Amino acid sequence: IRYDYMKTHPSEKMHLAVVACGERLEETVTMLRSAIIFSIKPLHFHIFAEDQLHESFKDILDEFPYEGKVNYTLYPITFPSESAAEWKKLFKPCASQRLFLPLILKNVDSLLYVDTDILFLRPVDDIWSFLGKFNSTQIAAMAPEHEEPRIGWYNRFARHPYYGVTGINSGVMLMNMTRIRRKYFKNDMTPVRLQWGEILMPLLKKYKLNITWGDQDLLNIMFFHNPESLYVFPCQWNYRPDHCIYGSNCRAAEEEGIFILHGNRGVYHDDKQPTFRAVYEAIKNYSFGDDLVHSLLQPLEGELQKTTHTYCGRIYKVFIKQLTKSIRDFYARRSKG
Repeated sequence: IRYDYMKTHPSEKMHLAVVACGERLEETVTMLRSAIIFSIKPLHFHIFAEDQLHESFKDILDEFPYEGKVNYTLYPITFPSESAAEWKKLFKPCASQRLFLPLILKNVDSLLYVDTDILFLRPVDDIWSFLGKFNSTQIAAMAPEHEEPRIGWYNRFARHPYYGVTGINSGVMLMNMTRIRRKYFKNDMTPVRLQWGEILMPLLKKYKLNITWGDQDLLNIMFFHNPESLYVFPCQWNYRPDHCIYGSNCRAAEEEGIFILHGNRGVYHDDKQPTFRAVYEAIKNYSFGDDLVHSLLQPLEGELQKTTHTYCGRIYKVFIKQLTKSIRDFYARRSKG
Protein backbone atom coordinates (compact mmCIF):
# COMPACT_ATOMS: atom_id res chain seq x y z
CA ILE A 1 0.00 0.00 0.00
CA ARG A 2 2.81 2.35 0.87
CA TYR A 3 4.39 2.24 -2.58
CA ASP A 4 1.13 2.30 -4.51
CA TYR A 5 0.43 5.51 -2.61
CA MET A 6 3.84 6.88 -3.57
CA LYS A 7 3.25 6.24 -7.26
CA THR A 8 -0.17 7.89 -7.34
CA HIS A 9 0.52 10.89 -5.11
CA PRO A 10 3.40 12.83 -6.71
CA SER A 11 3.28 15.53 -4.02
CA GLU A 12 4.77 13.17 -1.43
CA LYS A 13 8.10 14.41 -0.09
CA MET A 14 11.38 12.66 -0.68
CA HIS A 15 13.66 12.70 2.35
CA LEU A 16 17.40 13.20 1.82
CA ALA A 17 19.98 13.16 4.63
CA VAL A 18 23.58 14.35 4.72
CA VAL A 19 26.20 14.68 7.47
CA ALA A 20 28.54 17.69 7.29
CA CYS A 21 31.57 18.41 9.45
CA GLY A 22 34.71 20.48 9.15
CA GLU A 23 35.25 22.17 5.78
CA ARG A 24 32.29 20.50 4.04
CA LEU A 25 29.83 23.41 3.94
CA GLU A 26 30.38 24.43 0.30
CA GLU A 27 30.49 20.83 -0.89
CA THR A 28 27.25 20.01 0.93
CA VAL A 29 25.46 23.07 -0.47
CA THR A 30 26.59 22.14 -3.99
CA MET A 31 25.18 18.65 -3.51
CA LEU A 32 21.86 20.11 -2.32
CA ARG A 33 21.77 22.42 -5.34
CA SER A 34 22.22 19.45 -7.67
CA ALA A 35 19.32 17.67 -5.93
CA ILE A 36 17.04 20.68 -6.37
CA ILE A 37 17.76 21.44 -10.03
CA PHE A 38 16.11 18.41 -11.60
CA SER A 39 13.92 16.81 -8.92
CA ILE A 40 10.17 16.70 -9.44
CA LYS A 41 8.56 15.79 -6.11
CA PRO A 42 9.16 18.03 -3.05
CA LEU A 43 12.37 17.45 -1.10
CA HIS A 44 13.00 17.51 2.63
CA PHE A 45 16.68 17.81 3.55
CA HIS A 46 17.82 16.42 6.92
CA ILE A 47 21.19 18.08 7.53
CA PHE A 48 23.31 16.82 10.42
CA ALA A 49 26.11 19.31 11.03
CA GLU A 50 28.49 20.58 13.66
CA ASP A 51 27.00 23.45 15.66
CA GLN A 52 29.32 26.10 14.17
CA LEU A 53 27.99 25.32 10.66
CA HIS A 54 24.28 25.72 11.44
CA GLU A 55 24.07 29.48 10.95
CA SER A 56 25.88 29.31 7.61
CA PHE A 57 23.61 26.55 6.36
CA LYS A 58 20.56 28.53 7.43
CA ASP A 59 21.75 31.74 5.71
CA ILE A 60 22.42 29.92 2.43
CA LEU A 61 19.39 27.63 2.35
CA ASP A 62 16.96 30.40 3.24
CA GLU A 63 18.07 32.17 0.05
CA PHE A 64 17.30 29.15 -2.13
CA PRO A 65 14.29 29.59 -4.45
CA TYR A 66 11.49 27.06 -4.93
CA GLU A 67 9.55 27.80 -1.77
CA GLY A 68 7.22 24.89 -1.09
CA LYS A 69 9.34 22.44 -3.08
CA VAL A 70 12.24 22.36 -0.63
CA ASN A 71 12.25 22.16 3.17
CA TYR A 72 15.12 21.46 5.51
CA THR A 73 15.81 20.57 9.13
CA LEU A 74 19.17 21.11 10.82
CA TYR A 75 20.33 18.68 13.51
CA PRO A 76 23.36 18.56 15.81
CA ILE A 77 25.82 15.68 15.59
CA THR A 78 24.73 13.19 18.24
CA PHE A 79 25.83 9.71 19.27
CA PRO A 80 24.62 7.44 22.08
CA SER A 81 25.93 9.12 25.22
CA GLU A 82 27.59 6.03 26.70
CA SER A 83 29.74 5.46 23.58
CA ALA A 84 29.92 8.89 21.92
CA ALA A 85 33.71 9.14 22.13
CA GLU A 86 34.22 5.82 20.35
CA TRP A 87 31.87 6.67 17.49
CA LYS A 88 33.48 10.09 16.99
CA LYS A 89 36.90 8.48 16.59
CA LEU A 90 35.69 6.06 13.93
CA PHE A 91 37.11 6.90 10.45
CA LYS A 92 36.19 10.63 10.19
CA PRO A 93 34.85 12.87 13.00
CA CYS A 94 31.16 12.47 12.27
CA ALA A 95 30.92 9.93 9.43
CA SER A 96 29.31 7.23 11.59
CA GLN A 97 26.35 9.53 12.32
CA ARG A 98 24.59 7.89 9.36
CA LEU A 99 24.38 4.58 11.25
CA PHE A 100 22.04 6.20 13.78
CA LEU A 101 19.64 7.88 11.33
CA PRO A 102 16.95 5.16 11.67
CA LEU A 103 17.02 5.69 15.45
CA ILE A 104 17.04 9.51 15.34
CA LEU A 105 14.52 10.12 12.52
CA LYS A 106 11.88 7.88 14.05
CA ASN A 107 9.01 9.44 12.11
CA VAL A 108 10.67 9.18 8.69
CA ASP A 109 9.63 6.06 6.79
CA SER A 110 12.20 6.13 3.97
CA LEU A 111 15.38 8.11 3.45
CA LEU A 112 18.15 8.63 0.90
CA TYR A 113 21.47 9.18 2.67
CA VAL A 114 24.33 10.66 0.63
CA ASP A 115 27.86 11.78 1.39
CA THR A 116 28.64 15.49 0.97
CA ASP A 117 30.66 14.79 -2.20
CA ILE A 118 27.66 13.56 -4.21
CA LEU A 119 26.24 15.31 -7.29
CA PHE A 120 22.87 14.38 -8.81
CA LEU A 121 22.83 14.40 -12.61
CA ARG A 122 19.21 13.27 -12.82
CA PRO A 123 16.15 13.71 -10.57
CA VAL A 124 16.31 12.35 -7.03
CA ASP A 125 12.89 10.90 -7.89
CA ASP A 126 14.58 8.26 -10.04
CA ILE A 127 16.71 6.71 -7.29
CA TRP A 128 13.82 7.20 -4.84
CA SER A 129 11.71 4.96 -7.10
CA PHE A 130 13.94 1.98 -6.20
CA LEU A 131 12.02 1.82 -2.92
CA GLY A 132 9.12 0.45 -4.95
CA LYS A 133 11.37 -2.29 -6.36
CA PHE A 134 12.40 -3.71 -2.99
CA ASN A 135 11.13 -7.23 -2.39
CA SER A 136 9.66 -8.19 0.97
CA THR A 137 13.06 -8.78 2.63
CA GLN A 138 15.06 -5.81 1.34
CA ILE A 139 15.61 -2.84 3.65
CA ALA A 140 18.32 -0.80 1.92
CA ALA A 141 20.01 -0.26 -1.44
CA MET A 142 23.66 0.49 -2.27
CA ALA A 143 26.06 0.09 -5.19
CA PRO A 144 29.10 -2.24 -5.31
CA GLU A 145 32.40 -0.83 -4.10
CA HIS A 146 34.06 -2.01 -7.31
CA GLU A 147 33.09 -3.50 -10.67
CA GLU A 148 36.54 -4.94 -11.31
CA PRO A 149 37.85 -7.35 -8.61
CA ARG A 150 41.47 -6.85 -9.72
CA ILE A 151 41.38 -3.31 -8.30
CA GLY A 152 38.92 -4.04 -5.47
CA TRP A 153 39.74 -3.03 -1.90
CA TYR A 154 37.66 -5.50 0.08
CA ASN A 155 38.50 -8.66 -1.85
CA ARG A 156 42.24 -7.87 -1.65
CA PHE A 157 42.74 -6.24 1.75
CA ALA A 158 39.73 -6.54 4.07
CA ARG A 159 40.23 -8.23 7.45
CA HIS A 160 36.51 -8.62 8.08
CA PRO A 161 33.45 -10.04 6.28
CA TYR A 162 32.03 -7.95 3.43
CA TYR A 163 29.06 -8.13 1.07
CA GLY A 164 29.32 -9.96 -2.25
CA VAL A 165 32.43 -10.13 -4.42
CA THR A 166 33.84 -6.62 -3.94
CA GLY A 167 31.86 -5.14 -1.03
CA ILE A 168 29.43 -2.22 -1.12
CA ASN A 169 29.94 1.54 -1.02
CA SER A 170 27.75 3.45 1.42
CA GLY A 171 28.16 6.94 -0.06
CA VAL A 172 24.69 6.60 -1.61
CA MET A 173 22.37 4.59 0.63
CA LEU A 174 18.62 4.32 0.13
CA MET A 175 16.81 3.08 3.23
CA ASN A 176 13.36 1.86 4.16
CA MET A 177 13.87 2.89 7.76
CA THR A 178 10.60 1.41 8.98
CA ARG A 179 11.88 -2.02 7.90
CA ILE A 180 15.34 -1.33 9.35
CA ARG A 181 13.83 -0.52 12.75
CA ARG A 182 11.70 -3.68 12.73
CA LYS A 183 14.29 -6.17 11.48
CA TYR A 184 16.22 -8.63 13.64
CA PHE A 185 19.68 -9.15 12.14
CA LYS A 186 21.73 -12.34 11.94
CA ASN A 187 25.27 -11.77 13.22
CA ASP A 188 28.49 -13.54 14.21
CA MET A 189 28.44 -12.42 17.85
CA THR A 190 25.43 -14.26 19.25
CA PRO A 191 22.95 -16.88 18.01
CA VAL A 192 20.23 -14.40 18.96
CA ARG A 193 19.21 -11.96 16.24
CA LEU A 194 19.63 -8.31 17.19
CA GLN A 195 17.81 -5.15 16.16
CA TRP A 196 19.59 -2.20 14.56
CA GLY A 197 20.02 -0.28 17.80
CA GLU A 198 21.38 -3.36 19.59
CA ILE A 199 23.89 -4.53 17.00
CA LEU A 200 25.98 -1.40 16.31
CA MET A 201 28.09 -1.20 19.48
CA PRO A 202 28.86 -4.96 19.69
CA LEU A 203 29.95 -4.86 16.04
CA LEU A 204 32.24 -1.92 16.68
CA LYS A 205 33.78 -3.61 19.73
CA LYS A 206 34.44 -6.82 17.83
CA TYR A 207 35.87 -5.30 14.64
CA LYS A 208 37.28 -1.88 15.54
CA LEU A 209 40.89 -3.05 15.14
CA ASN A 210 40.14 -4.62 11.75
CA ILE A 211 38.17 -1.93 9.94
CA THR A 212 39.63 0.75 7.67
CA TRP A 213 36.61 2.58 6.27
CA GLY A 214 34.66 2.97 9.50
CA ASP A 215 30.89 2.80 9.27
CA GLN A 216 31.00 1.52 5.66
CA ASP A 217 32.89 -1.54 6.88
CA LEU A 218 30.29 -2.13 9.60
CA LEU A 219 27.53 -2.00 6.98
CA ASN A 220 29.46 -4.50 4.86
CA ILE A 221 29.69 -6.86 7.83
CA MET A 222 25.97 -6.48 8.52
CA PHE A 223 24.91 -7.23 4.96
CA PHE A 224 27.40 -10.09 4.67
CA HIS A 225 25.33 -11.84 7.33
CA ASN A 226 22.00 -10.57 5.94
CA PRO A 227 22.47 -10.49 2.15
CA GLU A 228 18.76 -10.97 1.49
CA SER A 229 18.19 -7.52 3.02
CA LEU A 230 20.14 -5.55 0.39
CA TYR A 231 19.03 -4.29 -3.01
CA VAL A 232 22.09 -3.60 -5.20
CA PHE A 233 21.82 -0.88 -7.81
CA PRO A 234 24.25 -0.42 -10.75
CA CYS A 235 27.48 1.57 -10.68
CA GLN A 236 26.16 4.63 -12.54
CA TRP A 237 24.13 5.46 -9.41
CA ASN A 238 27.38 5.88 -7.44
CA TYR A 239 30.10 6.69 -9.97
CA ARG A 240 33.51 7.28 -8.40
CA PRO A 241 37.04 7.97 -9.67
CA ASP A 242 37.77 4.23 -9.36
CA HIS A 243 35.39 3.69 -12.27
CA CYS A 244 37.64 5.50 -14.72
CA ILE A 245 41.10 6.43 -13.36
CA TYR A 246 42.60 3.09 -14.47
CA GLY A 247 40.38 2.81 -17.53
CA SER A 248 36.61 2.65 -17.80
CA ASN A 249 35.03 -0.20 -15.80
CA CYS A 250 31.39 0.87 -15.33
CA ARG A 251 29.72 -0.43 -18.46
CA ALA A 252 26.27 0.83 -17.41
CA ALA A 253 27.62 4.41 -17.34
CA GLU A 254 29.16 4.00 -20.78
CA GLU A 255 25.77 2.98 -22.12
CA GLU A 256 23.46 5.35 -20.23
CA GLY A 257 25.68 8.01 -18.68
CA ILE A 258 26.42 8.81 -15.04
CA PHE A 259 23.35 9.28 -12.85
CA ILE A 260 25.02 10.19 -9.53
CA LEU A 261 28.63 11.39 -9.37
CA HIS A 262 30.61 10.63 -6.21
CA GLY A 263 33.78 12.70 -5.92
CA ASN A 264 35.52 10.84 -3.12
CA ARG A 265 39.27 11.13 -2.54
CA GLY A 266 38.77 14.92 -2.52
CA VAL A 267 38.79 15.09 -6.32
CA TYR A 268 36.51 18.14 -6.48
CA HIS A 269 39.19 20.22 -4.79
CA ASP A 270 42.51 19.23 -6.38
CA ASP A 271 43.85 18.78 -9.91
CA LYS A 272 44.22 15.00 -9.89
CA GLN A 273 40.88 14.30 -11.62
CA PRO A 274 39.91 17.45 -13.53
CA THR A 275 36.87 15.75 -15.08
CA PHE A 276 35.21 15.40 -11.66
CA ARG A 277 36.26 18.89 -10.64
CA ALA A 278 34.76 20.39 -13.82
CA VAL A 279 31.31 18.93 -13.04
CA TYR A 280 31.51 20.15 -9.45
CA GLU A 281 32.51 23.69 -10.44
CA ALA A 282 29.78 23.87 -13.10
CA ILE A 283 27.01 22.99 -10.63
CA LYS A 284 28.49 25.16 -7.87
CA ASN A 285 28.56 28.19 -10.17
CA TYR A 286 25.17 27.67 -11.82
CA SER A 287 22.57 30.29 -10.80
CA PHE A 288 19.06 28.95 -10.21
CA GLY A 289 16.73 30.06 -12.99
CA ASP A 290 19.44 30.55 -15.63
CA ASP A 291 19.17 28.63 -18.88
CA LEU A 292 20.54 25.16 -18.18
CA VAL A 293 21.93 24.62 -21.67
CA HIS A 294 23.85 27.90 -21.99
CA SER A 295 24.74 28.38 -18.31
CA LEU A 296 25.51 24.79 -17.28
CA LEU A 297 25.79 22.21 -20.05
CA GLN A 298 27.75 24.10 -22.72
CA PRO A 299 30.36 25.62 -20.37
CA LEU A 300 30.79 22.23 -18.70
CA GLU A 301 31.35 20.44 -22.00
CA GLY A 302 34.00 23.00 -22.91
CA GLU A 303 35.84 22.36 -19.63
CA LEU A 304 35.53 18.58 -19.98
CA GLN A 305 37.15 18.70 -23.41
CA LYS A 306 40.27 20.07 -21.70
CA THR A 307 40.59 16.90 -19.58
CA THR A 308 41.17 14.32 -22.34
CA HIS A 309 44.77 13.81 -21.20
CA THR A 310 43.37 11.74 -18.30
CA TYR A 311 41.65 8.34 -18.40
CA CYS A 312 38.41 9.85 -17.05
CA GLY A 313 38.65 12.72 -19.52
CA ARG A 314 38.92 10.34 -22.46
CA ILE A 315 35.36 9.23 -21.73
CA TYR A 316 34.12 12.69 -20.72
CA LYS A 317 30.90 12.19 -22.70
CA VAL A 318 29.62 9.75 -20.06
CA PHE A 319 29.75 12.68 -17.62
CA ILE A 320 27.24 14.72 -19.68
CA LYS A 321 25.17 12.01 -21.37
CA GLN A 322 22.56 11.77 -18.60
CA LEU A 323 22.89 15.45 -17.72
CA THR A 324 21.90 16.34 -21.29
CA LYS A 325 18.84 14.09 -21.03
CA SER A 326 17.92 15.53 -17.60
CA ILE A 327 18.00 19.05 -19.04
CA ARG A 328 15.90 18.03 -22.04
CA ASP A 329 13.36 16.36 -19.76
CA PHE A 330 13.32 19.41 -17.47
CA TYR A 331 12.31 21.72 -20.30
CA ALA A 332 9.81 19.20 -21.64
CA ARG A 333 8.09 19.10 -18.22
CA ARG A 334 8.12 22.86 -18.01
CA SER A 335 6.59 23.29 -21.46
CA LYS A 336 3.72 21.04 -20.36
CA GLY A 337 3.08 23.38 -17.44
